[in-house]
This record gives sequence, C-alpha cells and structure tokens, in this order.
Amino acid sequence: MTVRVLVCEDQELVRAGYTTIFSAQPDMEVVGEAADGRQAVEEALRLRPDVVVMDIRMPIVDGIEATRRLAGPGVDNPAKVLVVTTFNVDEYVYEALKAGASGFLLKDSAPAELVKGVRTVAAGESLVAPAVTRTLIGHFAERLRPTDTTHPARDHVRQTLARRELEVLEQIAEGLSNAEIAEELHITTETVKTYVSRILTKLDLRDRVQAVVLAYRVGLVSVGQE
Repeated sequence: MTVRVLVCEDQELVRAGYTTIFSAQPDMEVVGEAADGRQAVEEALRLRPDVVVMDIRMPIVDGIEATRRLAGPGVDNPAKVLVVTTFNVDEYVYEALKAGASGFLLKDSAPAELVKGVRTVAAGESLVAPAVTRTLIGHFAERLRPTDTTHPARDHVRQTLARRELEVLEQIAEGLSNAEIAEELHITTETVKTYVSRILTKLDLRDRVQAVVLAYRVGLVSVGQE
C-alpha cells in the first residue's frame, strides 16, 4: 500500500528535500505541500493524507495549533501527524504531543530515519525516538510532575494495569523501544506488543506518545529514574 504524505514546512529548501526523500521511496507518494500552518490544515482536510509531516515553527498558524486542529481532542477522524523539529525549539515538542502528534523526530535525522518514521506512523504506531524522549521529557520535568503525591490519576493507572503492564509502561516512558523492553524484561518482542496494546486499551490512550506523557504527568516515573 502506498503511503500518502503531506509535507508541511515553511523553508522551501527543507520542504523540497523532504519531498525528494519521500518521493524516492517505492511505497510513498507526496500528495501535497504546505508552507504555513493554515495551509497545512486546509490541505490535510482536503487531501486526507496517511501522514502529515509537520514543522513546528511556521507562519500564520504554528505547527502546534495546526496539529491540534488536525489531531487534537475531540477531532473526528484525527490525522496522523509526525512532528519534525530541532533542539532549538524543543520547548514546543511536549505541547505538540499534547496536541495529538503521533510522534516526533529531529530535523537532523538521517533520511532513512525520516522514512522509517513516516512508515511507523502510517502503520498506526507512534514514534518516540528514545534519545529524544529522554532529553525532552527530562528538560520539561517540572511541568510534568504532579503536585500531589496522592495523584488520583496515578492510583487509577496502578489499579487498572496489571503488574507486568505497569512495568512495560514505565519502560515506554523511559524511551525504550519494544526490542529493548523485551530484553530488559526477558520476554519476546511480540509479548511486549501485546502488553502495549493492552495498556493503550485499558487507559483509553490513542498511541505510545500519549502513554509516555501520561506516565510522567501522573508521576509513575520521574526524570533520572533508572
């Protein structure tokens, strides 16, 4: 199946680079481009691409608001948005995830990583690059920590999930991939996938990104936790 991609990036040279990379893949088609956030929303609604590759800093409407309009809470048939950003604007990434992004990568990622990222999001999975997860979540730990140590949402999570599922959720929040979790817990990758699916279903979460955010917000894990 061909993955239909919408490239949203205000810098023409970068946008052209993304388009060239994705168009060169036998299973991808760039169906449109957008140079600002408002156009990104309009084109996404018109074209209904499989994946929207979204820059954060764009004119008129920024990438966070564009993502919220396409994939935020209450949106019917939300789009799959892959945010691509730089460490210079990492303060916006957490907000983008809350807005409904299915994942994020850095702009200096290798072309193969960008391609893999699009395929991952198109397949209905979320992409949380481990190193980026640790850096960004760690950087914004204060806003993620619950102010109440008896946070009711944390109790709900602990009561809802089985012990092994809690362990997997903690590993997800630490930025580990399924393969790394399998090695850490001495189980198969397929078993990890099953646990992840159960976690998302039980907690009514859309994807892995939301699981990461939830784990930090309710204090299941903390920055620096080993």
